[in-house]
Amino acid sequence: MAKRDVTILGSTGSIGTQALDLVRRNPDRFRVVAMTAGGGNRELFEAQVAEFRPAYSGLGEEASVEAAGREADVVLNGITGAVGLRPTLAALEAGNTLALANKESLVMGGPLVLERAAPGQIVPVDSEHSALAQCLAAGRAEDVRKLVLTASGGPFRGRTRAELAAVTVDEALNHPTWDMGPVITINSATLVNKGLEVIEAHLLFGIPYDRIEVVVHPTSVVHSMVEFNDGSTLAQASPPTMAIPIALGIAGSERIPDAAPAVDWTSAQTWEFFPLDDQAFPAVALARRAGKAGGVQPAIYNAANEVAVEAFRSHRLAFTQIVDTIATVLDGSDPIVLSAPRTVDDVIAADAWARDRAQAVVERRVIG
Repeated sequence: MAKRDVTILGSTGSIGTQALDLVRRNPDRFRVVAMTAGGGNRELFEAQVAEFRPAYSGLGEEASVEAAGREADVVLNGITGAVGLRPTLAALEAGNTLALANKESLVMGGPLVLERAAPGQIVPVDSEHSALAQCLAAGRAEDVRKLVLTASGGPFRGRTRAELAAVTVDEALNHPTWDMGPVITINSATLVNKGLEVIEAHLLFGIPYDRIEVVVHPTSVVHSMVEFNDGSTLAQASPPTMAIPIALGIAGSERIPDAAPAVDWTSAQTWEFFPLDDQAFPAVALARRAGKAGGVQPAIYNAANEVAVEAFRSHRLAFTQIVDTIATVLDGSDPIVLSAPRTVDDVIAADAWARDRAQAVVERRVIG
């Protein structure tokens, strides 16, 4: 079996390091041909380059764009945030298979990303969307009734909005089931991450927003489900690890033996599911609204969140003010800004507009 040439964008992050561990454990299956990172952990990046010896390596957004456009069997985009958009487009335009963990680029780019992708060229690496793809493969598209995204509920499940006001940064970074980077961890605590995933599911699978549900599942063993029109529901289950979706993303249609431990069916366990509390966690409803509005509203949602999360991490916003800031920016959107994007520059302009507006909101709301 020929080795698959893999490009890894964001090699020092959570997705990138787990991907490299899979490559390390399967040297007969994969070869790293290009590798990039943002530059926040140069020592680790240099060690990775020395170990895997890719033909191309570099730091920063331009390096990621260059790497994504080089020939490879698969490009894994494990970058966090809006900076992943241009590398996503570069990978698609080069004809490479894109294993997409950077949900922000699809949320931002929307139809502009999809129109550049051939059927099957984008392989979802988010655990929820990987689960949905696996479940959808077991049935016909016309028989799908709804998609059900599971959410752990984060570290604050069960709290009221009033109780969330005093949440600290350290508390928000203490996720009960997943080990992720700081931005995604906070996005999971606010459930903004689940809002982005609702938009992503709509774009990836073409299912209307009113047929995409979110249910809280604290143990994160069931990664998502598909309900079919005969009343049956298929669920994908595995312990909370990204190793399986990453392996499926970089291996193509094949499964990698022992990519991660399986559920231990010899041990007693209980799976619980709860409805989402939209009053305490309005981020999902807000994302659904932005997604239905279309245009650049999803990009504005994402950009405003990135600014607000940074402000929270630097103690300039309260926890509940993160989603409040997103709502304020969306409500104040200029009709000209909201026009349907025709080019990537239109999306980038809307992203910049939203960041400026969010920063102004932060300055007005700054706590101290």
